[in-house]
Amino acid sequence: MTFLKNIIDLFYPNLCLNCDNSLLKSELVLCSFCRHNLPIIDIKNFENNEITNIFYGRFPIKKATSFLYFTQKNISQKLIHQLKYKGRQDIGTFIGNWFGSELNNNNFFENIDCIIPIPLHPNKMKKRGYNQLTTFGKKLSEIANIPYIEDVLLKGSSTKTQTLKQRFERFNNEKTKFYIKNKTLLENKNILLIDDVITTGATLEDCCNELLKIKNININIATITYTKKN
Repeated sequence: MTFLKNIIDLFYPNLCLNCDNSLLKSELVLCSFCRHNLPIIDIKNFENNEITNIFYGRFPIKKATSFLYFTQKNISQKLIHQLKYKGRQDIGTFIGNWFGSELNNNNFFENIDCIIPIPLHPNKMKKRGYNQLTTFGKKLSEIANIPYIEDVLLKGSSTKTQTLKQRFERFNNEKTKFYIKNKTLLENKNILLIDDVITTGATLEDCCNELLKIKNININIATITYTKKN
């Protein structure tokens, strides 16, 4: 078995995603040096911080946080690119385990009932084959011991519903982009909405505007990365 593993490692070496150096047996995705140099966001107050400030006056949220700063050509960008477009779903598990453990230790998950990912449009899902948030969300769910629900918030419009609308109404509704499959499932729930990157917050805002139509819902946000304005 060791000989076979050595052969596999020879042709398919386990390399650091950032620097391409060989990983030790105890290392995953990144070597210890690159892991140490990740631009981790230090958030202590989940109710009032640079993430919550993005959404101030746009829609109400309870708590918000993000794990890494995202800038061009930094390690965070490489992680997100590999996760979204190169099939590296292990990155979601890696970050979910690290970030989720930190959040759990700081009681971030307290009173949260379920985790919901920003969905992909069905066409994009079919092309890519996976939602880049799935492994991240499932790992958070495992650590927090709360349900991960990925079929209640959907992207795109219901064909049956849309065919009943006039052309102008359809055009108007395209701004929403998201809809809820089962509103009663989320009634009176304290949910955690997750995404990979916050830039302007527009996508999260669109989702939250739909979610806030649900009776007595409270929204919290956690993302893998955040693009800080200069």
